[in-house]
Amino acid sequence: MTIAQGQTLPATHFVTMTDQGPAPLDHDAFFKGRRVALFSVPGAFTPTCSAKHLPGFIDKAAELKAKGVDEIACTAVNDPFVMGAWGKAAGADGKVTMLADGNGDFAKAVDLVMDGTKFGMGLRGQRFAMVVNDGVVEKLFVEGPGEFKVSSAEHMLSEI
Repeated sequence: MTIAQGQTLPATHFVTMTDQGPAPLDHDAFFKGRRVALFSVPGAFTPTCSAKHLPGFIDKAAELKAKGVDEIACTAVNDPFVMGAWGKAAGADGKVTMLADGNGDFAKAVDLVMDGTKFGMGLRGQRFAMVVNDGVVEKLFVEGPGEFKVSSAEHMLSEI
């Protein structure tokens, strides 16, 4: 069953890229006591994700933080090397934390999986965004297939 507003995020494994290489992220430390704007994209370096989704959150980072967001994070079913390279290429450093969900554990746990096999992409995370407050989903915005509206930084800003 798809995660819903008011539910606690399941503890899953994310990996981030550091100067020393891939590092596991402590789920509890990342979400506990913080308000996180988390968004998911089907894949790093893909057209909509690279042209609109990630850049929107980078551009609106200060506005989101002014509305009480402590951290902005992007997740995708990609490995940490790809997520790290995409974040650097997009200028996300210091604005958006890139969280690799390499095996799709998070996407599966929140039941927001997209089947991209007809595009050679396998199972991926759907395009969505959420505000997570102390580990609990405060707001959830899930896109319809092929859409990019409600998971944008602009839409999130209008809803928080």
